[in-house]
Amino acid sequence: MFTGKDWGFGAWANCCGPGVFRFPSGLGPKRRIVRKGDLKFVLLRLLDDEPMHGYELIRRLEEESHGLYTPSPGSIYPTLQMLEDQGYVSSEQSDGKRVYHLTDAGRAFLGEHDSRAKDVFRRFMSAGERFTGSEMRDVTRSFIHLAQVSFDRAVGGQGDEQALARVKEILDRAAREIEMAWPDGAAEPQEG
Repeated sequence: MFTGKDWGFGAWANCCGPGVFRFPSGLGPKRRIVRKGDLKFVLLRLLDDEPMHGYELIRRLEEESHGLYTPSPGSIYPTLQMLEDQGYVSSEQSDGKRVYHLTDAGRAFLGEHDSRAKDVFRRFMSAGERFTGSEMRDVTRSFIHLAQVSFDRAVGGQGDEQALARVKEILDRAAREIEMAWPDGAAEPQEG
């Protein structure tokens, strides 16, 4: 139903946590991937595939967004409870976990609002393509390589204060040079 294409940001985005990446010219507050009120439609769409527990839904949303959106349990579970109260999902305990199922009423509601769920998944695709499109493909590969190498070496070098200070210095210098690559201000410098 949804794409399984890996944009390469999953592990790195998870490592950084939500809100670390800033998207000043396309996915800022006015162009969020998942907008207010969208989550219920997305959850219904995922549950239309198969019953899942809350953390499975979180993982699936992270996969579908290619690591660019990871909802918190604090947003997933209240939304699931609301959907259950509305009769759109039912739940049962299975192996110590609450598993959610789409009800007939939920399937009908989703059918009436399917375009909204599809729109969110289109935004997932669009956001991923911004990082892997022809103009960004090589930059994305270089970014991922830099992120992986610097993270692996920094984690492996814990305890070596001089090496860690050198890595920090290199990364800070690289960030400043990248900010200066757009002298006309096309890329807004980020605080760091």
